[in-house]
Order: sequence, then structure tokens, then C-alpha cells
Amino acid sequence: MRLHKTFLLLLATLFWFGGCALRPFSSVTPGMSREEVVSRLGQPGAVVALDSGSRLQYSGQPVGQFAFMVDLDASGKVLRARQVLNARDFERIEPGKWTRDDVLREFGRPASIDHVALWKGDILTYRWRDVQDMFYWVYLDANQVVQKAHPGMEFRGERDERI
Repeated sequence: MRLHKTFLLLLATLFWFGGCALRPFSSVTPGMSREEVVSRLGQPGAVVALDSGSRLQYSGQPVGQFAFMVDLDASGKVLRARQVLNARDFERIEPGKWTRDDVLREFGRPASIDHVALWKGDILTYRWRDVQDMFYWVYLDANQVVQKAHPGMEFRGERDERI
């Protein structure tokens, strides 16, 4: 019973810290300047050119489960800010149309780039959270075009106790 209470306390603490990690991002509002964003959030992990301006990428990958995008207009003002590692945004990926560059522009760096024997290209792996810890896999062919993409459950630290 004591172990169960300790586990629940640890789990609650992790959720609290997870919420704290995203709290600074909620302070980014439309109209803010690039300088204000950087002073609050620090330097982005990447800056990507967009037709309308640019995107500041703040990614928690490989360990975190978020990727926060701040879209700026041509004058450097915030148009929108959002967390993109979610089912709705992943559903926008179009196999056969999207490329590696599209995926990296929309979701930032992956947690890992994997390879398996039955697939000849790279597999971009993103860690995210829905109701539980999840992976999202994006399979690229040799031409760097997405061929398939799908979610899967992540089982962190769980073991089969019967072994």
C-alpha cells in the first residue's frame, strides 16, 4: 500500500512539473514582438522560414512531450502560438505529399530517427501525450517523402513482473 501511495505522489508531481513546463508558453500572445517572446522563452531551438514570416520552434524532444511553435509575421509580431504534438495536428500529415522538410517545419525535431529491417528509409519518432504517453511515427522513403504515419503507445519504465 505504501508503494502505491508513493507512486501516486510521484505521478502527481510529474504532472504538476509537466504543467509548469508549458506555463511560460501560455504567456505568448498575438501581437507580441519576437524580442518579447525570446526574452520570456529564451532562444528557440530552430527558426523556420514561412511564406507569412517565420516560425520559432521550442521543442521538448527527445525527452519532453511537446513542441511549441510561435508563428511571426514579416514584421516579427506573433500571429499565433501553439503546442503541435497532438492528434489533430498529426492528422494533417499527408502520406505521398508531405516531405521530411514539411514534417520538420510543422513539428520540429523528432525525439529520434529510427531504422528497422523491413523499412528502407528513416522513421521520425515523436514523443507526445494524449490520455497516456504516446509515440508518433513518420515513415520516409528514400526520396524523403512520407509514406505512412501513425501513433502508438509508449510504455515507459513498465516491466512484465511475471518474468
